[in-house]
Amino acid sequence: MEFTAKSIAEFLKGDIAGDPETRVNTVAKIEEGHKGALSFLANPKYEHFIYSTDSSIVLVNRDFIPSSPVRATLIKVDNAYESFASLLTLVERSKPIKKGIHPSAVIEGTASIGEEAYIGAYVYIGENCVIGDKCRIYPHSYIGDGTKIGDGCIIYSGVKIYHECIVGNNCTIHAGSVIGSDGFGFAPQSESEFLKIPQMGNVIIEDHVEIGANTSIDRATMGSTIIRKGVKLDNLIQIGHNVEVGENTVMAAQTGIAGSSKVGKNCMLAGQVGIVGHIKIADGTKIGAQSGVPGDIKKEKSVITGSPAMDHRDFLRSTVVYKKLPELKKKIDMLEQEIEFLKKKIT
Repeated sequence: MEFTAKSIAEFLKGDIAGDPETRVNTVAKIEEGHKGALSFLANPKYEHFIYSTDSSIVLVNRDFIPSSPVRATLIKVDNAYESFASLLTLVERSKPIKKGIHPSAVIEGTASIGEEAYIGAYVYIGENCVIGDKCRIYPHSYIGDGTKIGDGCIIYSGVKIYHECIVGNNCTIHAGSVIGSDGFGFAPQSESEFLKIPQMGNVIIEDHVEIGANTSIDRATMGSTIIRKGVKLDNLIQIGHNVEVGENTVMAAQTGIAGSSKVGKNCMLAGQVGIVGHIKIADGTKIGAQSGVPGDIKKEKSVITGSPAMDHRDFLRSTVVYKKLPELKKKIDMLEQEIEFLKKKIT
């Protein structure tokens, strides 16, 4: 599709500096801009690209004042990054949406498929499943018996959703993810044997959740593993059995949450965070990359880092000490030598 600067400015409630009839039909990074492309400038360290970019239109913040001539038409908005994201969403929605059921798909007779749904090649939908309106289930996905998926969901290729799980409205699950696999439950019987504990619960995913590729969310032993509305999970994340993740919490790649832990709402977990089982993380907590959390975080809006995790300010002070350890070791060795020398002198 093609858009004019005028139509974009009207959609974003922005102001035009340049030709309102300038047209674009694609997007590009500002440093890789070309004719017909729309770019944005939000970070000042990229400002030098705006004077050489070949992009036809560039979104900028309202307070941006160029220090040299700019060839591109500028659209000034309150927040260039957010506005660019809004435009990408608009472009995505304008693309044709697949509909219909591929002849190779297997849908059990007791399953219910909503209106305007797309069921791709070699999809399997089990007994008593309910698939909502306008869902898109891409090829080679598996939907187990009794699973319910709400309206407007996107299930990408190769996703496996085990039996009796529940997915809310407008959720996206990316390729290769597994929802509802058995939790890691084994009871030791002897020094070398473990008895598997049946995992009888399910997984509940509420509305507007996005789950990245190759993420695994285990079903509960009893009850439900729950991902609350608005949660965003990156790729390669492991959520253990009976975990609850609060509303609008976000997690970066390779994070792992052990069984029965409760993560509050509006939390932010960076990459490779590890949380042990049976603990609680307070609302609004921010946890730095590669942190290991061994116990409850009770204070809301805490910022913690390190392994074992500690208050971020304490961690920064500790790193100063870590860097000085070789120097401190030398001083201690010298002091010990002096003490030994003084002892011999006294005796």
